[in-house]
Amino acid sequence: AISGSQETINFWAVVWSGLGMGLFVFVLDVFTPKKKLGALAGVFFGLLVGLLFSAVLAPLVNMINDSYGIGLEKEAVASIKWMIGICICYLVISVVIRTKDDVRFVIPYVEFTKQTKGARPLVLDTSAVIDGRVADLCQSKLFDAPLVIPRFVLNELQLIADSPDKLKRNRGRRGLDIIKRMQESTSIDVEIDDTPVPDLEDVKGVDQKLVVFTKNCNGRLTTTDYNLSKVAQVREVDVVNINDLANSLKTVVMPGETMEVKIIKAGEEAEQGIGYLDDGTMIVVEGAH
Repeated sequence: AISGSQETINFWAVVWSGLGMGLFVFVLDVFTPKKKLGALAGVFFGLLVGLLFSAVLAPLVNMINDSYGIGLEKEAVASIKWMIGICICYLVISVVIRTKDDVRFVIPYVEFTKQTKGARPLVLDTSAVIDGRVADLCQSKLFDAPLVIPRFVLNELQLIADSPDKLKRNRGRRGLDIIKRMQESTSIDVEIDDTPVPDLEDVKGVDQKLVVFTKNCNGRLTTTDYNLSKVAQVREVDVVNINDLANSLKTVVMPGETMEVKIIKAGEEAEQGIGYLDDGTMIVVEGAH
């Protein structure tokens, strides 16, 4: 009876030690603002379920040893229990991490979604990286959110940079140069994210992966692609369209306001002149000479 109670005490010591370690990891994450809670929550939940399964299976080891007269020593039985517990915890954690987006269908009201503390990240697509204006906006402190570039976007840029077409090759190399410039900048927080996107039937192209990736990390999709921005909005994903932002930042001129514009060339019609504002907006002047 004493050995049985001692064994029970040892088992619960392992259980509480595991829970204590999980709580320690959780508290550590709370004080590290840029870490994501999804994976750690999955590990903690998997560890808890694994320990519960181990507690259920532990008496079976004793029963099998006694019923079949195997005659294993207490140390051997304890080692077997430890091995079973470790294997079960590992398997449960692996299953939870791989299927954390579908756990809500098994356990109501439980869902492990990626949540980033602080400002929601800006997820850049290929067009936004090649465009480069988002880097200038972050450099000017207009955006203080971290920039996230999924690994599959970087792979697409590398394919474009290796294209036999000269124009595509130059665009791809420009995008890679802009990423390097952002990484070297001390005022821009940029991350290359290797998180895989679930391989689903409706998630095949890069655009579909971007929408799913952005939704999973609770980010904002940053692009210059009009069609991609519309698809993302249909999927209820927040979008930052660089072109729309640029239009919002254009100079506002009131009717009757006087301004100076240098006429640099003639227009298509008679006595028309064409000039440009500092932001590149074209001005057509009637009656110019």
